[in-house]
Amino acid sequence: MVKRPLTFMSGIKDALPIFFGYLSVSLAFGMIAADRGMPLWTAVLFSATCVSGTGQFVGLNLLAISAPFIELFCTLAIINARYLLMSVSLTQKMPAGMPLWQRLIVAYGNTDEIFALASTQTADLTFPYMAGMIFISVSGWLAGTILGEIAGGIIPQSLVTAMNIALYAMYIALIVPDAAKSKQIAVVVLTAVTLSCVLALITAGLGDGWRIIIAGTAAAALGAVLFPRDAEEGERS
Repeated sequence: MVKRPLTFMSGIKDALPIFFGYLSVSLAFGMIAADRGMPLWTAVLFSATCVSGTGQFVGLNLLAISAPFIELFCTLAIINARYLLMSVSLTQKMPAGMPLWQRLIVAYGNTDEIFALASTQTADLTFPYMAGMIFISVSGWLAGTILGEIAGGIIPQSLVTAMNIALYAMYIALIVPDAAKSKQIAVVVLTAVTLSCVLALITAGLGDGWRIIIAGTAAAALGAVLFPRDAEEGERS
């Protein structure tokens, strides 16, 4: 069987569905950013440097309430910490001689969807292939942000305000399918939701970002204690 060469163009072709997915989500982000008074250049810079749907929506909410920088930093660091592990995992599929600057570019564009797509490749990942996937994906993310910002200044205010539900819709779409299939995930999710609600009631002075950090970390720790991964299972996977 002849293996398909992993070129720049094949990376673009494979990641084209990601382009359209990112376009729709970042469109909502751009509209909400415009509604919160964020200038176009700031929203584009935010999208270009963060490239994280969850991180950007949460960060936008924290900026809107003038949260302290340390709260914003810690919240986004916790939310995006998974990318560290994903990037380390991808290095196992890259040629040993790949230059550091190429690895840094791959790490920059290594989102959940890019990681999932790259992980399906049986051959070693080439930099042109990864660059193609990152280029088309980030292009969709930035294009959606720009279009959303422009649309936010044109469409009725009531519709722009309604777009704030996009963040919660995204969470539901990500969580519910997995939680329905896995008792472990369901327990962790319900724990995080419960803790977040309790903290909102008993800690009125605690910022939203800190609640996310506390609830998320505690729920993850509980999941690790209640559902430890068997060492032999980890070796097989």
